[in-house]
Amino acid sequence: MSQQASLAAVLFDMDGTLIDSEKLWSLALGEVAHELGGTLSAETRLSMVGTDLVSSVQMLLDDLGVDAELDVVQRLLVDATAQHFTTSIEWRPGAQELLQLVHDANLPTALVTSTHRNLTSLALETIGRGYFDVIVCGDDVSHTKPHPEPYLTALAALHADPTRSVAIEDSPAGSRSAAAAGLATLVVPLELPVEAAPGLTITDTLVGVTLGTLRSLL
Repeated sequence: MSQQASLAAVLFDMDGTLIDSEKLWSLALGEVAHELGGTLSAETRLSMVGTDLVSSVQMLLDDLGVDAELDVVQRLLVDATAQHFTTSIEWRPGAQELLQLVHDANLPTALVTSTHRNLTSLALETIGRGYFDVIVCGDDVSHTKPHPEPYLTALAALHADPTRSVAIEDSPAGSRSAAAAGLATLVVPLELPVEAAPGLTITDTLVGVTLGTLRSLL
């Protein structure tokens, strides 16, 4: 497609992409693991990056070898994470400026996250709900990332052509989800490296990314 093609929409991941919240999840997971009488391994913690809440809780229990009610531990993790989301969210470099740039250009936008809506709502107190026309959370879909359903759901709600839209991601799971939905994807890895693949453009930072940068990905 020509670099002169118009940009139809921009779809943003949240955790690790717009905000540096993975470290907050790590703190909460560590606290819950301690409450359950164990310590979460670094390997299992890394394997949780980009996954949904239910999967993360199951991985936590499996790693600790603890037999506990999934729903109970899920509530513990949500409560612990909510405290950190309320007080300690920080933007990733360049993310706030890019979001403002896209907003000022009146481009349709979506937030596409594996985080459940109750925690996403807390994060949006910092990010700003008004930046997004559509918000798709982990509990809004049947299949979470790396399945393409989250991005396909957002594209349908935006009535946006995937071949003229761009996703911004940080994780392997999120990148696979966006690419499988047919989106050109700009990837800024945080916790995990992302391997090169068709449809992915990997960069070190969002600092200096412009609308022209996004159009050039189409």
